[in-house]
Amino acid sequence: MNPALSRRCFCRAFAALGAALGASLSLPSLALPAALPGEKSAVPPRLDARQNRALRAWIVRIAGEQLRRGPTPRWTHRDCAGFVRFAVAEALADHDARWRRAMGISGRLPPDLTPEDVRRELRHNWKRPDGSEGAYVNAIGLIQENSVPAGRDAWRARPADLLFFDQGAEQHLMLWTGRRIVYHNGAPPRPGDDGMRAASLPALLQWRDTRWRPEPGNPNFAGVFSLAFLS
Repeated sequence: MNPALSRRCFCRAFAALGAALGASLSLPSLALPAALPGEKSAVPPRLDARQNRALRAWIVRIAGEQLRRGPTPRWTHRDCAGFVRFAVAEALADHDARWRRAMGISGRLPPDLTPEDVRRELRHNWKRPDGSEGAYVNAIGLIQENSVPAGRDAWRARPADLLFFDQGAEQHLMLWTGRRIVYHNGAPPRPGDDGMRAASLPALLQWRDTRWRPEPGNPNFAGVFSLAFLS
């Protein structure tokens, strides 16, 4: 797939789809191909409502810890997509005492409800535009291959949903926590600035640089997306 064409075509198509969806977050089921014998199913693992809420809560908790304490050394590829990949990977980890010590996390935690086989299938296993799978995928790959559109009304986003912006040569992801929007700005770390940012939705809707306003009239805002296994 030609990246220069795919980014624009993809974002325009989903912007149109988001406008058609309006304020609704309900999407029809997609008819996905069944797996051939010996192949992994193309249908993403399904979580029930309680498992979905718990996994979303874990992603939000991991993301919030990176903002509160600064990026952990366990997180090595620091940009907007790396932030999302890291939060998902650690949300799907085995949250035993050793993990909690390594992450520096204590106190009350969300329940661990994701089945082990689902965690193994999802963790470090993103689909890529070229058809391969692995631990790395960029921002547009996260959206195009691993997410489903959830409309263009940012106020209707659910915790752990993604806000996707297309600036032409670059794309950017932000994560909605239910209280504020959190992201990594992609810049190399420097003294006093680890790249982590947070803003309330009302503040972002009034952002001086209008390219970053998550509103339907902004052509750079492709919309809200849910990770496919959370849809």
